[in-house]
Amino acid sequence: MADDAPHESRTGRNVGIGCLMAFLGLMSGGMIGVLVAYIVGKVTNCVPPQGLPACDWGQYAVAGWIIGGVSLPILVLWRLRGSGAAPRNSQRG
Repeated sequence: MADDAPHESRTGRNVGIGCLMAFLGLMSGGMIGVLVAYIVGKVTNCVPPQGLPACDWGQYAVAGWIIGGVSLPILVLWRLRGSGAAPRNSQRG
């Protein structure tokens, strides 16, 4: 017997989730980058300029932005794609 349900496209869902995760990845990656800059500054005894969190924090923040903005959407969409392949059994026995 043929399945009469139309094939549902997940493109819109994936674009929406991907954009949201890219934004969240940028923010969280930048914060982690500044934290790494702070730790590196403490280890190397670097004194940051007045009002700044760490020495060379901008370079670390940009690296964190790039890594977080790319990796978080990829990981989330990869996980969503994997979960859609096989239905989960909600019954526990």
